[in-house]
Amino acid sequence: MTKAIQNEAKKEILSINNWSDKKEEEYIKFTQDMKQTHTILVPTMLPIHFRFMVNILKSYGYKAELIDNHSNTIIQEGLRNVHNDTCYPALLVIGQLIDALRSSKYDLSKVALLITQTGGGCRASNYIYLLRKALKNSGFGQVPVISLNFSGFEEDQAFKITLPMIRKIVNAIIVSDVLMCVSNQTKAYEINNGDTDELIDKWINRISDNNQSRALVNFNALKKDVKLILEDFAKIYRSNEPKIKVGIVGEIYIKYSPVGNNNLEDFLLNENCEVVIPAFLDFCLYCLNDALIENKLYGGSFIKKIIYKMLYYNFTKKQKIIINLFKKQGIFNAPSSFCYTKKLINGYVNEGMNMGEGWLLTAEMLELINSGVNNIICTQPFGCLPNHIVGRGMMKIIKEKNPQSNIVSIDYDPGATKVNQENRIKLMLANAKI
Repeated sequence: MTKAIQNEAKKEILSINNWSDKKEEEYIKFTQDMKQTHTILVPTMLPIHFRFMVNILKSYGYKAELIDNHSNTIIQEGLRNVHNDTCYPALLVIGQLIDALRSSKYDLSKVALLITQTGGGCRASNYIYLLRKALKNSGFGQVPVISLNFSGFEEDQAFKITLPMIRKIVNAIIVSDVLMCVSNQTKAYEINNGDTDELIDKWINRISDNNQSRALVNFNALKKDVKLILEDFAKIYRSNEPKIKVGIVGEIYIKYSPVGNNNLEDFLLNENCEVVIPAFLDFCLYCLNDALIENKLYGGSFIKKIIYKMLYYNFTKKQKIIINLFKKQGIFNAPSSFCYTKKLINGYVNEGMNMGEGWLLTAEMLELINSGVNNIICTQPFGCLPNHIVGRGMMKIIKEKNPQSNIVSIDYDPGATKVNQENRIKLMLANAKI
């Protein structure tokens, strides 16, 4: 009886392996020839950061376009093509990409899709397989999907992440965080509507143009541009009216993406609030820090450990330099350093809690409170278990130790209405203090 069961198990394993091999052979690869002919569609997440990323891809000869469709059909496409138990960010990203393909704006024989893979325990690493399945079921099986990752996945594709490209991406993240930080501090107070957005467009275009700026390839040039950015935004005419500051934390896609959070930032601006959002570089440093923690706890390659340490040191050093530029200018509130944020979790969570946003989500809430931003919205997407543990699960102890805090968790899923979400936020704002 036991042998019979073992034989059946072996057959099942062989069939799974054969299916997996077949699956890998079937997907359409992005080839070198496609670089000249295909337009790469990039789903939106961070509005400023991803505009830089698209421009960087263009500088390396890729035809790239950032998708900005925000219609309700995105959710419907996601529900139609992704199982409803899948996390909400995956449903939205896949829905947005398929909605773009159905729009008739693109030649389907000359278009490719780009999607990120984190490589960690988050289900975001599997989005690409869900997307390919959804494309096939929707009649777009011929469209190649590109994986943007730093974990060595799908290296047989013609799309390559090179060291010069990584340098540009890192510098773009730094300057994007600066633009996000100063624009949030001016947009709520600008007297002439549109001044802030105009400067954002100006600096994205200028820094993306190698003839006007070397900021993406040279950190000294980036520092000079950051000084000019701070001076430029300081010239915007602003009112002195005190406003409620509201921090936004949560799962990375829902926190930053207007598609994911139902234009949360615009809603808060209309409610006469100043929006405060932690830097994206902190999430990148969190990922590097996790690699070092896992190496310490479970062992691993010594060479990788040294590389991660060098990267971590380099990025934190650059971050501190930028923070000092803010402090030297003295007009805008400087962002907190990652090293400072990391220390705040002592007595709350352990660094080993690193699935999804992990301990960083808790740390960001504490960082906001310590910087005087006591009103916090924690965005909670359906299907993200780690986010519920380190987000909603930590709110009680955070409130107990910081009684001045005013935190609300808002659920985002296909069945949640925008009206209900906004009403819950309004209740939180009713208790908010400036």
